[in-house]
Amino acid sequence: MIIGAHSIIYSKDPDADRAFLRDVLRLTNVDAGEGWLIFGLPPAEVAVHPSDKNDVHEFYLMCDDVTALVAAMRTSGIDCGPVLSLGWGMLTHIPLPGGGKIGVYQPRHARPGAMAVRKGTTRNTARAAGKPLKASSSTKSKISTKARPSKKSAKGLAKRAPQRSPKKPRGR
Repeated sequence: MIIGAHSIIYSKDPDADRAFLRDVLRLTNVDAGEGWLIFGLPPAEVAVHPSDKNDVHEFYLMCDDVTALVAAMRTSGIDCGPVLSLGWGMLTHIPLPGGGKIGVYQPRHARPGAMAVRKGTTRNTARAAGKPLKASSSTKSKISTKARPSKKSAKGLAKRAPQRSPKKPRGR
């Protein structure tokens, strides 16, 4: 049913922010046509928080070491916001060239496993799942081969993936 998530960052200078995501954060990407880049993200999660209003959404990236991230951004000439120690994680904000900012945090909370992608995916859903594609001649120039794992590395990753035990029914 659900095969992924598509987040949108609105910007007053989208070209600058796209270049930042591509060149500084080094996110994989695909040209969806006419230079419109769509970026790949690592596994994601979603949470529902209480609010007085509906249709309020936030977007954060997560990292494994917020101090190292802030230092890496500083070497690129980017001054992150202060690192805040919160119960659920260590949070900073990265300023974007377009004037916005993205929150990035090192989580302290439990994290769910990545959702499995169902069999029979289409070209687009296979790309979103990080599966190698057989590109037609018209799409070969648009798809970065660096973003696709080789068959050898994909098999190695599958062997190292932790095996989950079946869910046990909860007692009431």
